[in-house]
Amino acid sequence: MAAAPSTPLLKDELDIVIPTIRNLDFLEMWRPFFQPYHLIIVQDGDPTKVIKVPEGFDYELYNRNDVNRILGPKASCISFKDSACRCFGYMVSKKKYIYTIDDDCFVAKDPSGKDINALEQHIKNLLSPSTPFFFNTLYDPYREGADFVRGYPFSLREGAPTAVSHGLWLNIPDYDAPTQLVKPLERNNRYVDAVLTIPKGTLFPMCGMNLAFDRELIGPAMYFGLMGDGQPIGRYDDMWAGWCTKVITDHLSLGIKTGLPYIWHSKASNPFVNLKKEYNGIFWQEELIPFFQSVTLSKEATTVQKCYLELAKQVKAKLGKVDGYFNKLADAMVTWIEAWDELNPPKGAITTTNSPAVKSK
Repeated sequence: MAAAPSTPLLKDELDIVIPTIRNLDFLEMWRPFFQPYHLIIVQDGDPTKVIKVPEGFDYELYNRNDVNRILGPKASCISFKDSACRCFGYMVSKKKYIYTIDDDCFVAKDPSGKDINALEQHIKNLLSPSTPFFFNTLYDPYREGADFVRGYPFSLREGAPTAVSHGLWLNIPDYDAPTQLVKPLERNNRYVDAVLTIPKGTLFPMCGMNLAFDRELIGPAMYFGLMGDGQPIGRYDDMWAGWCTKVITDHLSLGIKTGLPYIWHSKASNPFVNLKKEYNGIFWQEELIPFFQSVTLSKEATTVQKCYLELAKQVKAKLGKVDGYFNKLADAMVTWIEAWDELNPPKGAITTTNSPAVKSK
């Protein structure tokens, strides 16, 4: 068995973003894998509540008061009382890569019984190319022991940069409320040792609980929308980000991988509470999917920000008639990009940054 590398992969180039309303005891299980990395914790709900983090982790903790202080009037684009607040962590990070995980996600085991280092597998996915333009039937051709199959064009074998690594879950599946209600006891026990690139032109449902991405390549598109408190919808935050991101990665010739790594999703949320949050989304998605399938971006949209602003304009023009909420969401998308650019000016620009409320080492 090979010895573990002395320095963890991307130790100084990756932040772990965790949204939470509770003490982070779950980090104890992840300590062997997460302790070398910097954590950005986004506290949702009551900002006066004290969130306890186990000793020995290097972290920043932001609550709603910090969001308001750092973003000022633009704080309105960050969801409240919804895990969509995690995208504030993406905005304030200064690292090239992000891994985000929910606090009910534990370390899974592979079929041999060994603990799965989810973060390491995500990094491997992000550091190898994707194949969005031509499907390789032998899964990810860049994995050890695999290659391009006969008939795969040599001109496409360099692949495309990987922007997103979408991990999966054992135990509790990521179901919507109606499916939860009809399959309350269903569990995912099937470990599939595969990574696939999602083909160009194909949308997918992105789950935010076990997700990594290249912040420099795609960060400004990873906006989890306006959800939760005061909004007519919830639990579509990661879906919205996934649809927007896929349209933009397709336009910019970037790739998205899905499959390994698995985490253990420990608890199912209440399906009746979920149904209330998802109710509008279940209807709206029948209009949203055709919109995203047919949306086009101009050749002038050469950066993620330009792509996202074009998308926001089309959301307002075409989805505003579905419901007035989408006009509000389109405005929030523009605000998000403005706030992103304020906190992440082009390299070489002079800026001042606000310090976080809590830092610990």
